Amino acid sequence: MVRFANALKKLGVKKGTPVGIYMGMVPELPVAMLACTRLGAPHTVVFGGFSADSLAGRMNDMECELLITQNEGLRKGNPVPLKQNVDAAVDQTPGVKKVVVLRRTATEVPMKAGRDVWWHDLVKDVSTDPESCPCEPMDSEDLLYLLYTSGTTAKPKGIVHTTAGYLVGTSTTHHYIFDVKPNSVYWCAADIGWVTGHSYIVYGPLCNGTTGVIYEGVPDFPDRDRWWSIVERYKVDILYTAPTAIRTHMKWGPEYAKKHDLSTLRLLGTVGEPINPEAWVWYRENIGGNRTPVVDTWWQTETGMILINPLPGITTAKPGSATKPFPTVKAAVYNDAGQEVGPGGGGYLVLKSPWPAMLRGIFKDHDRYVKTYWSKFKDVYFAGDGARIDEDGDFWLMGRVDDVMNVSAHRISTIEVESALVDHPKVAEAAVCGRQDPQTGQAIVAFVTLKGGADGSPAMMQELRQHVGKKIGKIAMPANIVFTPELPKTRSGKIMRRLLKDVAENRPLGDTTTLADPAVVAEIDRRSKAEAAREES
Repeated sequence: MVRFANALKKLGVKKGTPVGIYMGMVPELPVAMLACTRLGAPHTVVFGGFSADSLAGRMNDMECELLITQNEGLRKGNPVPLKQNVDAAVDQTPGVKKVVVLRRTATEVPMKAGRDVWWHDLVKDVSTDPESCPCEPMDSEDLLYLLYTSGTTAKPKGIVHTTAGYLVGTSTTHHYIFDVKPNSVYWCAADIGWVTGHSYIVYGPLCNGTTGVIYEGVPDFPDRDRWWSIVERYKVDILYTAPTAIRTHMKWGPEYAKKHDLSTLRLLGTVGEPINPEAWVWYRENIGGNRTPVVDTWWQTETGMILINPLPGITTAKPGSATKPFPTVKAAVYNDAGQEVGPGGGGYLVLKSPWPAMLRGIFKDHDRYVKTYWSKFKDVYFAGDGARIDEDGDFWLMGRVDDVMNVSAHRISTIEVESALVDHPKVAEAAVCGRQDPQTGQAIVAFVTLKGGADGSPAMMQELRQHVGKKIGKIAMPANIVFTPELPKTRSGKIMRRLLKDVAENRPLGDTTTLADPAVVAEIDRRSKAEAAREES
């Protein structure tokens, strides 16, 4: 890291120089982030699955002067053309003067004279002595990084995180929530291109001096036991991943985990979306040996750190609930009138007081920052998520409030219907959205993957509709169910629900560049149209 920081200084990087990073999950990615941080140069990491246009938009917004990338990435043994995308992006980003290229594969790529430089050439004969590159003194509120996240408009939001509070929040929550020990081997199976990777692969764990695992590949290459072989090989004791990944392993079956010794695992965590109780129980039983705590965590890109979670050994966990706010965090649930509902009620999740790692704004767009987070209710942060509090005071996250469907004047959460579907023993995964309906306002459309790769049938469709009706009520029964072998997911494992909504509304498909397999959504679109034609006939 010191060597690369010294190398960046040769290119003119100094305190305040904005740097873009567009890489895969290789060790040099956190090295690049920490080298920037050592110099006081704010960075923005752009997920390696984003397109050239997406990269260019982020570089231009931050006014990046230097970009760090690779000649290629690797995914399932196949090359990912990172430098090719960079060349297309830099044509649209006049501010970028230098591009540093890490050689990840043997493939040759064009190198523009005077602009592009190989990583290995840049670090040649550069000092690794920390005294040759002392850490830049920084104010507590100096910009550490920007991370761009989607919003209700097409323009991504540049979330501002600053130096001191962010590091305090991430290191403290990492230490206490994951019960980190001096000899822990911790694996957060996320991508550093998202906030989970920033906070709980790089900054939080390394502030705590924790040994960590990072993995460039996918869960099913070369086979579906890949994750569990890694756990066994490196004696991982803490695993933190997304419910989507857990449900994928559920679909494949527990036999892959049973091939390996997972006895070193002593704590499991989940992040990214509310976890349905069946996945929580499967995770604990089949991966945790029915002995490990499961910490279900709620937080956001904007919050920077985990805010609602059980503390292992202290909090009584409930499958599907994130339980209580982290100590000192003041969370509440408000109704439409801005009144706190208390135990037994549901509504909008808000935060009533500041916390260390909170966002400091949206880059160059203060008005949007105020409108998005501070305008719905006075003097509280509006998270944009729905939640309810049970009689014990535990929080149950219900997903984004814009993922709440209004069916015949009944507000129904997509996560509720998804959880009910996945509760059925034959369902591996489900995603739900609403489509416009002239009679009910919105109608519920479900996209369902059955276990074992089974095909759906009209009888199974009716069985699942009845199951949802029994679990939630007849008002929540899907109007349509589309059976599909896979759901459209990003390379980080998140289901792209907006694309499913495009399918449900029979609209042209939106941007599919971040999908792990764009062919999946095309197949779903075909099946949806076939199902609609069958109903009409």
